[in-house]
Amino acid sequence: MNFIAVVHKDQDSCYGVTVPDLPGCFSAGDSIEDALENTKEAILCHIEGLIADNQPIPEPLSIEVHKKNKDFKNGIWTIVSVDISELSGKIKRVNITLPERILNQVDYFAKKKGETRSGFLSTAAMEYISKHQ
Repeated sequence: MNFIAVVHKDQDSCYGVTVPDLPGCFSAGDSIEDALENTKEAILCHIEGLIADNQPIPEPLSIEVHKKNKDFKNGIWTIVSVDISELSGKIKRVNITLPERILNQVDYFAKKKGETRSGFLSTAAMEYISKHQ
């Protein structure tokens, strides 16, 4: 699942990262790379809390919408990808049936995103659920 993030740095501070679509989700690091890696963990922890509280994952907004927020002025915009497929509970093997052409598309997009088939399907299901709650 992809999340928009904004990186900011004040003089004499670490790099800070805010995830606008997840209010209260932020991270930091000594370098941009560290800050973004730490942001992945922050996003997963934040989503874990939402799931535990039976709260929906907020609908993502565009960077253009978030750019209007003065708190993010002069920030560096980026996308942070996380795999939410293993959150909240143990993994359970299931057997599903799909038309071959759909399975081929799933495999193509999963590979393109560097995900497993299961991870891709889990992310797609969570995104669909969060949009339709």
